[in-house]
Amino acid sequence: MPYLALLPTLCVFVTLSLFVGGDITSAADSVVVVTEGAIPGIRQPQAAVSNTGTIVVTFGAGETIYFCKSTDRGRAYTSPAKVGQVPKLALGMRRGPRIVAIDDQVAITAISHETGNVLAWHSLDGGESWSDSVDVNDERRSAREGLHDLAIGSDGLLFCTWLDLRNGRTQVYGARSKDLGKTWEKNVHVYTSPSGTVCECCHPSVVIDQSGAVHVMWRNLIKGNRDMYVSTSEDHGQSFSSAEKLGMDSWQLNACPMDGGDIATDSNGDLLTVWRHDRSVYSAGVGLKPEKLLGRGEQPSIVAAPEGHFISWVDRRGGKLLLLRPASTNPVTLAMKASDPVLAASVTGGGPVVLVWESNEGDVSSIRSEIVNE
Repeated sequence: MPYLALLPTLCVFVTLSLFVGGDITSAADSVVVVTEGAIPGIRQPQAAVSNTGTIVVTFGAGETIYFCKSTDRGRAYTSPAKVGQVPKLALGMRRGPRIVAIDDQVAITAISHETGNVLAWHSLDGGESWSDSVDVNDERRSAREGLHDLAIGSDGLLFCTWLDLRNGRTQVYGARSKDLGKTWEKNVHVYTSPSGTVCECCHPSVVIDQSGAVHVMWRNLIKGNRDMYVSTSEDHGQSFSSAEKLGMDSWQLNACPMDGGDIATDSNGDLLTVWRHDRSVYSAGVGLKPEKLLGRGEQPSIVAAPEGHFISWVDRRGGKLLLLRPASTNPVTLAMKASDPVLAASVTGGGPVVLVWESNEGDVSSIRSEIVNE
């Protein structure tokens, strides 16, 4: 389905300004990564934390992918550097580049709406220089919906997953790289819905646990239900198990919410997921386990750290930015006009936990970050 095909249905998702409880903090602890004045059209930030503690950030503007980093635990970031040009770069509604890092090696992926290809770049020197792009999908134009995710394991294995249209209906595909994105193996079929298509415009998510198992999550479409499912690969991304539904309830919906959720794994290999159902955000373990209501909102993100799980979301797009810290039952408000929050932590468990988001506070739009485990 073309990436613009469902936009007329979005009117059913105009979200009311909903109150979310919790303490309110100021945005004084956040740091400006880049402003709209410096680079017009900045959108869709994504972050990763290397095992050395370096924070790396990517984002898009127009048809250009940018990269910057912080080596002082998020106090300051380098000036954004260009990674590559992408014709009709997929941006918006959780589209945009993805980034992973380990040691001084960094990989970035992004999708071109024009070619329909997933593209990958890699750097061996901490982002000082970048390779030319290589294709990840082996069927041209199959990723033209523009929705994907990228994960790295503690051993450096990469796995990229995307919504794929090579067979005319939306399926979940993926590919792995054992050389940090320099080359990619033959594409792997992850899932096909019995209805013929998964939810067409919700981004998939992927995480690799400490054993090397790859876990992919997406929003399904079965008998009109837009529920979240997970499939696992125990052979490091070469084949995938049958899919498991998340949560006990189902969301009957004749439209796409354009909100795919997130998945994280802790040091024990346990999985926790977050996702939107109607106008609320829930968390749940994998399998038919009861979901837990976190609060009103959308666009959730989750990451695992030694102290537990950090979860963020917004009460509405362009609204309050909420953060739920481990062992807390009440989220705190970090900002008042935020979109697309993303949490990141090192796959080895050390270093800072960082939150990045699009900010529209004040007169200038910006990308901001905050260290949330201090």
